[in-house]
Amino acid sequence: MSKYVTVTFDVTAFVTVAYFQITSAIGTLSLGTYRPRSRKMFVSNKIGIALIAASFLIPLPNAQAASLSDEQISQSYIYLLGRLLITRQQQLDFQEGFEWNELVHRKPGAVDWPNPNLDVAYSEAWVAVDETSCTIVTVPKIEDRYYTVQFLNGWGETLANINERVFPNRRSGEFAACLRGADVDLPPDMMRIDLPVGHSRVLARVALGSDPDRAVELQHQFKLAATGSPKLPDIPKTPIFELEHLPAVEAFEAAEIALDSEPDLSPGLEQLQRDARAVAAIVKDAGERDRIDAVIRQHAFPEIVRAGLTIGHGVIQNGWARPGVVGEYGLDYIARTLVNNGGIWANVKPEVLYYRGGKDDRGDDLTGDHAYKMTFPKDALPSRFANYFWSVIAVDNVRFRVLPNPINRFLLNEQTNPKYGRDGSLTLYFANEKPADAPDGNWLPIPKGQKFRLTFRFYGPLDGVANGTYWPPVLVKIN
Repeated sequence: MSKYVTVTFDVTAFVTVAYFQITSAIGTLSLGTYRPRSRKMFVSNKIGIALIAASFLIPLPNAQAASLSDEQISQSYIYLLGRLLITRQQQLDFQEGFEWNELVHRKPGAVDWPNPNLDVAYSEAWVAVDETSCTIVTVPKIEDRYYTVQFLNGWGETLANINERVFPNRRSGEFAACLRGADVDLPPDMMRIDLPVGHSRVLARVALGSDPDRAVELQHQFKLAATGSPKLPDIPKTPIFELEHLPAVEAFEAAEIALDSEPDLSPGLEQLQRDARAVAAIVKDAGERDRIDAVIRQHAFPEIVRAGLTIGHGVIQNGWARPGVVGEYGLDYIARTLVNNGGIWANVKPEVLYYRGGKDDRGDDLTGDHAYKMTFPKDALPSRFANYFWSVIAVDNVRFRVLPNPINRFLLNEQTNPKYGRDGSLTLYFANEKPADAPDGNWLPIPKGQKFRLTFRFYGPLDGVANGTYWPPVLVKIN
């Protein structure tokens, strides 16, 4: 047997590939200007150029990086960050002691994530299903009180809700959450919910209302149970960072793990995922790493701040930002990342609509050094726009947590017993000290010197909140 190996290849094709890689890397070489005096010389020159090109083929990632613009790097970072915010929370959950397919029932108010809803008792879980096992969700009978069981994927996209809006003829009982296409024996009368992915995040919410003790009783009646022994996924090991210190170039070190562990089912974002993988391929190169880090800090971070003003492609009016999308984001990956950062596990618009207030009537940022009021006229009270309930909370501008105060009041809603004016209007106050003319139940304390934002929720949106034509009243600075 010969110890030599004969390799046959198309020189012209090789040169063509090399040409495009060289021009991508240095942008100056042209093969169209040389006219050889003989075919032999022409072939020889082809081979010579090919050998030169081979040297560019070796550091291919660098050529790939050079072809990525600052804009592509910036956008792929914002895209990837949305996933990393979910994997961050997933790791924190399992470090706390979460087990697959087991609910954790939280005490009211005892959740530690951005913009919590303090009107409800939360129960949380991570659910795993596969081709052999579904997860049975038991929902107790609940009347005259809002509830939902929300399923989300690993990008923060809502997959399903179990409640009276979605299942008006089956408001309680057992539901089977199954992997789409799984052949699992279930009772014939059981409602099946097909999920497109094998694992998901679950949040059950029960409105506290005027009887929080009863809400907690109902909360503990929600149950999860796997029908078999599903294959449990590994928990992605990605950076666990503080929300006020977002990762920069190091985010791409975890890109492959983050992207491989959860498919993004949103059509139209495939190129962003390819760009993120391309950047991840070259971050070990010191020169490219420095460039990518600089792009993130100089372009991506400022864009996140700018986009945060409108929550992606939302609209601001009266100093309140209304998101264009929430819970289901489509192509608006920027809004998805912003929501995962500032209000993780947001639900879809038919369930709840969130407005964020950040400016007063003069266009200034809100701060505890001033007092503010907002007045709803009689014919546009917040209760008109919410089928279930409304509320408003104040959070800080960095971690988006509710603000501590001496009386431990963290929201305003119907349960704080706000008083209405003689003309039927409702005025809410936000100040360090209660204004003299403010009823106690209309006042939300704000720490002195604290910059803050307001989050106004309408659960079961109606009328202008539902169709996008309504904004809350402007916040008027009164001192």
